[in-house]
Amino acid sequence: MDFSVDPAVEAHLADVAGYVHERLVPLEKMLLAQDWEMLWTTLAECRAEVRARGWWAPNLPEGAGGSGAGLVTLGLISEVLGRTPTGHYAFGCQAPDAGNSELLLLHGSDEQKARYLEPLARGDVRSCFLMTEPGFPGSNPVLMGTTAVADGDDWVIDGHKWFATAADGADFGICMAVTEPEAPRHQRASMILVDMNAPGVELVRNIPVMGHGGNGWFSHGEVRLTGARVPKSHLLGARGAGFAMAQERLGPGRIHHCMRWLGICRRALDEMIRRAAAREIKPGTPLAAMGTVQAWIADSAAEIEAARALVLKVAWNIDRHGFKAAREEISMIKYFTANVMQRVVDRAVQAHGALGVTDDTILAFFFREERAARIYDGPDEVHRMAVARRLVKPHLPAGRS
Repeated sequence: MDFSVDPAVEAHLADVAGYVHERLVPLEKMLLAQDWEMLWTTLAECRAEVRARGWWAPNLPEGAGGSGAGLVTLGLISEVLGRTPTGHYAFGCQAPDAGNSELLLLHGSDEQKARYLEPLARGDVRSCFLMTEPGFPGSNPVLMGTTAVADGDDWVIDGHKWFATAADGADFGICMAVTEPEAPRHQRASMILVDMNAPGVELVRNIPVMGHGGNGWFSHGEVRLTGARVPKSHLLGARGAGFAMAQERLGPGRIHHCMRWLGICRRALDEMIRRAAAREIKPGTPLAAMGTVQAWIADSAAEIEAARALVLKVAWNIDRHGFKAAREEISMIKYFTANVMQRVVDRAVQAHGALGVTDDTILAFFFREERAARIYDGPDEVHRMAVARRLVKPHLPAGRS
């Protein structure tokens, strides 16, 4: 197994890292001050610059308007972009747009691609993904209260969604709804394209996350659909295929997330090292001289390298053998990397003392925004259980699981 990186890719990563450091990291002051108007204006300029450099949408093939990176290369780019919260948005590969673009590319009709994918890939519009519901456990995605009932040439959708990232300002969403209530449980839901300005679609609020409600792409929306009518032609893929398509969407998404989290880890470690070297606990004695702080730094570095090796191995495996061959490992990297990130960011906050919990550094933003990494796309406990079951199953008597 060879993890060496092509020299051309190395050079590209260095160029991207330079742009992130020089152009995007300074935008964190606007983000932390919640100067949304200036932030969105400046990010629009950055997105134009990224397009001009040929770096736009590395998650999409060139024929669909992207720059066509493979999964391993995309993971490496995602790691670099993850060092700052605006990185993926500036490069047009942010969630949920990246996953929605990939779903439309794989399953969209020609009409759907022209109406939704093409402007989304260009960055002219934004989208959201309407799946999670407050009344049902996200740990069991086959349980869903939202329904879509066929009525003439339309679907009539009723339901209550929340934690729809970037619903604020989204032009459309991909909504998971039960269309086949009598089918087996994994074949009941379908995906339907919903215009967010359609009658019956309401953005109730941006949900405050640890005291911050967010704005635009930096938000998580609560959405109600009340008798919302959309044409039957808005069905994405086949009826009843929603669950399978969601799993298909989450596979590459977990690689993207994990590498982004590793970028956050690198940034947090860098901030911790700088703080430890500069802060004196007494004249002439830096914080870095403390054994506890040295252990934080060393353990963080080792955990980051271990998580990175596992994620790259999974991406390498997927590139060669497909997602089914790496299903078990995809669950592993999701909970393992999320926990590494939480530990590293927590140590960095602790090393900064009271400063670490303020918005004078980026660490508090990472701490509050990324705690959810251990919950969304399946909580840690579910992924651990799935891994354990698959490992134990060959050793159980026939008929037991």
